[in-house]
Amino acid sequence: MRTIGSVVIGAMLGLGLVPAHAQEPVPIHPALQDRFYMSVGAFLPKTSTSAQLDSKTLGTGVNIDFEQALGITTQKTVPDIFARFRFNDRWRIEAEYFQLNRRGDQALDRDIQWGDAVFPAGTQVQTKFNFSDVRLSGGYSFFRTADKELGVGFGFHLAGYDVSLNAASQGTEATKVLAPLPVLSVYGQFALTERWAVGGRLDRFSMSYDKYDGNITSLALDLNYQPFRHVGFGLAYRSLYITLTATGDRATGKFAQTFQGPLLYMNASF
Repeated sequence: MRTIGSVVIGAMLGLGLVPAHAQEPVPIHPALQDRFYMSVGAFLPKTSTSAQLDSKTLGTGVNIDFEQALGITTQKTVPDIFARFRFNDRWRIEAEYFQLNRRGDQALDRDIQWGDAVFPAGTQVQTKFNFSDVRLSGGYSFFRTADKELGVGFGFHLAGYDVSLNAASQGTEATKVLAPLPVLSVYGQFALTERWAVGGRLDRFSMSYDKYDGNITSLALDLNYQPFRHVGFGLAYRSLYITLTATGDRATGKFAQTFQGPLLYMNASF
């Protein structure tokens, strides 16, 4: 009976026999309507890191698993900041930032060459591995309604590395890299109700240019609950996969990293 009733009502709507106000209302969620949206959250990524620093003096270095070989932590809670501004219904810009600073202090179980330094097995090595990611993107929503949005974008992930290995007998060997990695994006956002919305974004690119060679994949999934007109809360998932080779004057750094885990945040929109 429900099926027959639905068909009858659908036919009556199509013929204009049922007034428009009898139709299901379209949910209006602030995240899809407000021009400015920002969030601050706690990101808990599980991280895997391998890297090597080749030297023009000593040649090819050793590929190091930093979590296993050097004892840096695999998981740490860090702040995540996000902001979006809509110029109009179609065009928008976004920025997102997080930084993960880690330390290690462990005796080596094998010889390690990092740049121009060689650390023998048994050496107690203090490690610093700082990573930051700044995502800047512009997007165009080719499909846009009051409760749905699909679009494409172009932007950059600015991947920053500050890495050093230190031992009393060998001194400190350090390297810093700031690599602008361009990405193409697809994104979508959908209002489930006036308080609940879901969204997603995928960034992907692979290329070689100047002194950089690498690829990047970034995935974001969000569930947002906004019980107040300008304030809400969210549960999200973030993942970031980077492989990068950066060639310098005296050394070449090679990095392969994954970050993936939950994000809890509070948001505001106006």
